[in-house]
Amino acid sequence: MITVERVQTGVRLERRLLKVLKGLAEYLDISLGDLLEGVVLHAFEQRCPFDDSTVAVIDRLKEVYGLDLTAAHSHQLRSSDDEEEHDQERSASAQRHRGGAPAPRASSRPLHPER
Repeated sequence: MITVERVQTGVRLERRLLKVLKGLAEYLDISLGDLLEGVVLHAFEQRCPFDDSTVAVIDRLKEVYGLDLTAAHSHQLRSSDDEEEHDQERSASAQRHRGGAPAPRASSRPLHPER
């Protein structure tokens, strides 16, 4: 065994992708963190982390959770939060060009999200 130092992190992921990852971790009986570490370490060595039977499970989970994204989409994804911020930046820029003061920027996240 190799001892490592792990840190807690707040990572935002696409909702359906996260569901597939959690389902796969459950199927493999490992934690989500262990799964992600394994996938990343394999990717760093340009190796596939999954055998054919696991890929079949992934395909089924993708179908169940409606995940239709592919690697080709990886650098094209924008969240709705990003879109709201982009709209606010455009509005503030237009306001400045008209000579007015920019409107106060609203937070894209509520202080107390509904649970």
